[in-house]
Amino acid sequence: MTGESSSSKLKEVRRVWGPAEAEVVKSFLNNYGINCVFLGQANPTSYPLTTDGLGEIRIMVAEEDYELAQQLLKDIE
Repeated sequence: MTGESSSSKLKEVRRVWGPAEAEVVKSFLNNYGINCVFLGQANPTSYPLTTDGLGEIRIMVAEEDYELAQQLLKDIE
């Protein structure tokens, strides 16, 4: 993360519906020096189908990287 510190707060930059899509977004952001972590409600190998948001993955970035990550992801849509 740019300006990385132990007190960095995370903000959700995107929600996706599976590990493959999450990895694509992560790789894209990593190319711009933005690290991210995934938060999800279920293990996708245990629950491969998504119902009511169960397989949803939240992609989180440091608060200081949020604006740049949002703009980069918006530009590729």
